[in-house]
Amino acid sequence: MTRALIADDEPHLALYLRDQLLTLWPELQIIHMARNGIEAAARIAGLEPDIAFLDIQMPGLSGLEVAQGIEGPTRVVFVTAYDEFAVQAFEHAALDYVLKPVTTERLTRTVARLRSVPPLPPASAAMAQALRQLTAAHGPARPRLRYILASRGERTHHLDVAKVHFFHADDKYTVVASVDGEFLIRTPITELAAQLDPEQFWQVHRSTLINLAWLDGTRRDDASRLFVRMSGHARELPVSRAFVHLFRAM
Repeated sequence: MTRALIADDEPHLALYLRDQLLTLWPELQIIHMARNGIEAAARIAGLEPDIAFLDIQMPGLSGLEVAQGIEGPTRVVFVTAYDEFAVQAFEHAALDYVLKPVTTERLTRTVARLRSVPPLPPASAAMAQALRQLTAAHGPARPRLRYILASRGERTHHLDVAKVHFFHADDKYTVVASVDGEFLIRTPITELAAQLDPEQFWQVHRSTLINLAWLDGTRRDDASRLFVRMSGHARELPVSRAFVHLFRAM
């Protein structure tokens, strides 16, 4: 039996989507209905549903951020009010979308597609590219970050991002590991990723961005999990399955 999760911060829309899906696909099992992105990410990681129907604009984490962090076999259908650029991006990536307001006719096509195609690997390059395209389309282009203000103790420092080894989210803060030691900022990883040069800084995990200039090597453990080593740091950083494909050509 196919298992699905629905994530939408508008309960009436989530209930409507659930009822429509069960009418069109009686064998489908709805195993959880999440009201925000953080809850959705946690439930997807723990329950590993076959399909996740994700709203894009949710509190905590957006649907895009939830999808980027999926490491299991879950396929994603975005429930979105985005424009044609987003629609084309996801169609090209062989994912699906349901445009709000949800119509029975469109949902019927979605169900038919989901029932006929094999599971899609979440770490596929096509999915990653589609997510990057849609994230870029969500807001105006911003200049690349060259310097950041970061704190250590009671002092604020002006840091050159070229000297940053990696950024790592830690509770309410993001740790900046640099040539001059560790500092703290409040900027989330997703916002940093949108502002930094993507040719120089790679997101390798939902909580980690690395500077390729300071990449010292990679390692796989007995379970084939990938880790990166950064110059000047004994600690290895895990690479999420959603980003392993970045290292295949290295």
